[in-house]
Amino acid sequence: MSSVLDQRPAPPPDVQRQAAPRRRTRLPALPEVRWAFAALALFLLALPAYLLGGPAWLWGTLFAATYITGGWEPGWEGCKALKDKTLDVDLLMVVAALGAAAIGQALDGALLIVIFATSGALEAVATARTADSVRGLLDLAPDTATRLLPGEAEESVDARTLSVGDTILVRPGERVGADGQVIDGTSDVDQATITGEPLPIAKQAGDEVFAGTVNGAGALRVRVQRDPSDSVIARIVKMVEEASATKAPTQLFIEKIEQRYSIGMVLATLAVFLVPLALGDEPRSALLRAMTFMIVASPCAVVLSTMPPLLSAVANAGRRGVLAKSAVVMERLGQVDMVALDKTGTLTEGTPRVTDVRPLPGTGLDEGALLTMAAAAEHPSEHPLARAVVDAARTAGLTMPGAADFTSAPGLGVTATVDGHTVQIGSPSRLFTGTAARTPYEGTVAELEKAGRTAVAVLRNGQLVGVLGIADRPRPDARATVAALSELTGRTPVLLTGDNEHAARRLAAEVGITHVLAGLLPQDKVAAVEEWEAEGRRVLVVGDGVNDAPALAAAHSGIAMGKAGSDLALETADAVVVRDELAAIPSIVRLSRTARRLVIQNLAIAGTFIAALVTWDLIGTLPLPLGVAGHEGSTVIVGLNGLRLLREAAWPRLTKDAS
Repeated sequence: MSSVLDQRPAPPPDVQRQAAPRRRTRLPALPEVRWAFAALALFLLALPAYLLGGPAWLWGTLFAATYITGGWEPGWEGCKALKDKTLDVDLLMVVAALGAAAIGQALDGALLIVIFATSGALEAVATARTADSVRGLLDLAPDTATRLLPGEAEESVDARTLSVGDTILVRPGERVGADGQVIDGTSDVDQATITGEPLPIAKQAGDEVFAGTVNGAGALRVRVQRDPSDSVIARIVKMVEEASATKAPTQLFIEKIEQRYSIGMVLATLAVFLVPLALGDEPRSALLRAMTFMIVASPCAVVLSTMPPLLSAVANAGRRGVLAKSAVVMERLGQVDMVALDKTGTLTEGTPRVTDVRPLPGTGLDEGALLTMAAAAEHPSEHPLARAVVDAARTAGLTMPGAADFTSAPGLGVTATVDGHTVQIGSPSRLFTGTAARTPYEGTVAELEKAGRTAVAVLRNGQLVGVLGIADRPRPDARATVAALSELTGRTPVLLTGDNEHAARRLAAEVGITHVLAGLLPQDKVAAVEEWEAEGRRVLVVGDGVNDAPALAAAHSGIAMGKAGSDLALETADAVVVRDELAAIPSIVRLSRTARRLVIQNLAIAGTFIAALVTWDLIGTLPLPLGVAGHEGSTVIVGLNGLRLLREAAWPRLTKDAS
């Protein structure tokens, strides 16, 4: 359509979503963080003294303090795990570090301790942040509600004490206190936190409302139908907690074989020490051979095979505005083989826009005049649809006359006097009922609604003069992103949304999606994800709202859109697109796959070095300096190989072929 709407580019969306008040756990309050900081600080103090040939008592004391601060906790946990007949890899790292120190390689051991202490601290921070956001979600539901008593008396009560059958009064601007059914009144209710719908929904007697949603300009009387502990918002909290607790263990590739490797290394070290000793070898010689074996067989190079590629990928993605919360996340993103996308705020801009201006023939109005009149009447209103009309007029450079006698009827629309005419704007189904008035544009209204748009009727002096179509627009890169994800996974992404079927299918057709699940509540999204995962799929969920958080937690991987994302979605997700660029999603998946390939390369290199050095030590006499040189050399090689992903060229562009 070539119209007044096309004259100037639309302004960037300004999305402000309701978010839960944040009650963050302070990072220094986490013991893992304190010990990791202490270990790192002590290591950095010891390093220059060691490398510059300082007194041994100085760097020795600092390295010893590094071992204690960074290694006591994983060592203690490892010892407790032994009670359950489990050999923890962290305990093995502590033993290897102590073995390195025992034969004079204090630097190697301290570095290993710092790596594992830092990893544990990052995991603790991620866990604490998620727990904070889950608790903060409960703040969406109001603390108090107004309960109506017999005789129309009112009392303010704790919302948690409401019972099924109680009647509550929800005044304009208040949050609904409980899940229930409207028994009296009309209003527009913003329920984006529950369903993700971009526009407030008109509510009247018989309609369902949810706790935590925001009432508009009208007063509602609501009969409570669910206990507060069983409300939709409470169930969202429960689903996020359960999904986070039962999600597959977050392990790096090498950790999947840690038990066998750990047990094998311990047994082999003991054998290397005890067998020669039993055959008459000198204790010192046997111990030196065993310690050399432990050094060359220690998994330092294996650890660095995994971490540098993944951490380099994390850093590269961070420079491009994508925050992957850990190396584990970066590895898992490359494993996905199915993508589920939210609609509002993810594939779309999340802000309603005027898409159609249809003046009625014979009224003397063109598109510009109709839009000007409608915007003038809507200007005093704070309704999202009114803001969309006013923004469209401003974007088109139209001058709005003043409006007088403005009134707003919840669920119906607005009335104002513009240039001496009475102008009414609102829902076609509620604003007018006269057959003669609606016949000329019944087809247009049906056409707009079928296309997923919200139809807004404009009346002048009681006569229909035109219809406006309003919709949330897809992001400019949505179609290209869907195509790229389809190529990466071998199947078209699925659209998961709480919005209505017409709007969902209209958007899906625009961006190239064929599988649509619409009208979903949060638990429905989780059920869909769990069903796919049960079929063996590794699902990536992309969303932005509170209603997406349970699915983000339940999925193999979750990515939140950062600009409009709720606190809970941002904390629950494994990664956040900070700059709100949808095209970054296929890019980070490709980057993750590249990092995984480098991990496999590095593991092959590290394994070759370890096998060669161990064989030499077992069948010959491997000089300790040569063993250390080979061990450190393999560590340097795999480290440098992984750092290649820090290059700017390593970030895949949307136009590149999938790996």
